[in-house]
Amino acid sequence: MEAQDQVVEEEVASDEEESIFLDIDQLQNHGINVADIKKLKQAGICTIKGIQMTTRKKLCTIKGISEAKMEKIKEAAAKLVDPGFLTALQYADKRKEVFKVSTGSQELDKLLGGGVESMAITEAFGEFRTGKTQISHTLCVTSQLPGAKGYCGGKVVFIDTENTFRPDRLRDIADRFNLDQSAVLDNVLYARAYTSEHQYELLDFVAAKFYEEPGVFKLLIVDSIMALFRVDFSGRGELADRQQKLAQLLSRLQKIAEEYNVAVFVTNQMTSDPGAGMSFQADPKKPIGGHILAHASTVRISLRKGRAENRIAKIYDSPDLPENEATFAISGGGIIDSKE
Repeated sequence: MEAQDQVVEEEVASDEEESIFLDIDQLQNHGINVADIKKLKQAGICTIKGIQMTTRKKLCTIKGISEAKMEKIKEAAAKLVDPGFLTALQYADKRKEVFKVSTGSQELDKLLGGGVESMAITEAFGEFRTGKTQISHTLCVTSQLPGAKGYCGGKVVFIDTENTFRPDRLRDIADRFNLDQSAVLDNVLYARAYTSEHQYELLDFVAAKFYEEPGVFKLLIVDSIMALFRVDFSGRGELADRQQKLAQLLSRLQKIAEEYNVAVFVTNQMTSDPGAGMSFQADPKKPIGGHILAHASTVRISLRKGRAENRIAKIYDSPDLPENEATFAISGGGIIDSKE
């Protein structure tokens, strides 16, 4: 009887693993050779869903993948997965896997409906000193803590484009939650991006890492998403090219969020709108990145300064959260509730 129970348990465990993602190695059973599978993995495509999420054109740009091979790979992947239609009830069940990462402030969590959501991109934008990087640092620690609805905590990937990441900051925040400083720092995987292309290439590594350690990583932070695009593309002449590259980066982020069930948190800068003075706009400053970034972010929060250490967060855009405001404060231990 015990042996039978064990078999059942093993089956359940393998079912659970399968529900996370189908391994790309399964393509071998459909006539795709190991060398080609290796090439796909090197390009950051490690799951069958990853093939579904990659265009034919993009697959053909992988070294050693010809058009004929690409068609064969697409065909094999199609056999392994259903067309992708679910009833709303089935999708609601799937959404139960979504978890929320606390920001460290109950008020801010309440505003976000519980925290930063997985399988989605949460964008925080504001001028300098509004707390964007402070939220990022606090999330590095809070995502490692067990939370609501059985959330067990996990590791973080931090992609830094402006050299704003400070490990010592994490030590202070870890002290606030009585955590071992070294253990907290050990769970944060850090990369510095130097160009917008490098930023995109790092995501291949991130996808491979999430695949190697399924369910271990819970959060991906990019601080800030637009900084390098501002540097690499200048003037109106390069705007179309910039937006196209940005769209590809954001699309990749969204796919990683969904494929591996991680929360993606990005920060963004503001720009002065020179034409705003002509209209009766209350605030002439707006987030950069245009419509492409606006549509790619699931939840957008605007941040502004309040009195002293206080900051005010407002839901700027969200599919399911009401427009609302919350006040939080920045302390030595990261983001906390405002004392006022």
